[in-house]
Amino acid sequence: MLPIALPGQPILELHHLVLDFNGTLALRGAVVDGAAERCQLLSQHLQIHCVTGDTYGTARTALDGLPIQLHVLPPTGQSLAKCEYVTQLQGGVCAVGNGWNDRLMLAEADLGLAVMMSEGVASATLMAADASFSSILDALDALRVPERMIALLRD
Repeated sequence: MLPIALPGQPILELHHLVLDFNGTLALRGAVVDGAAERCQLLSQHLQIHCVTGDTYGTARTALDGLPIQLHVLPPTGQSLAKCEYVTQLQGGVCAVGNGWNDRLMLAEADLGLAVMMSEGVASATLMAADASFSSILDALDALRVPERMIALLRD
């Protein structure tokens, strides 16, 4: 469990981290350099999930050996499927994504983070997020160092 104590709000107790793959954890089907190590560290506190349409067909191989539960979605209905995946998890959920099909899961999560790397971010997803970052590394670091999240989201 990863607690985040935002001033004036109940403590946010995160148990799950749900990541999109392409455009979020990976670029062009390959995990972003440095992201695997950060996920290893976060896995000491959170169950990590990757929910993806797997555009490039590389997610299974790219995540092999990492403490990440992979869930590959069918080509249609991905927005709702990702949202339902987040809904069924027990405990606090942080979801991270960039695509149009991530907007509902970010809105549903207890903490929704958008990332805008070279593949861009859908405007609706950005608006559904509690916070946005210029890279997955920055988003994962903000979870690893909760004071960063506190400074960002305090009232």
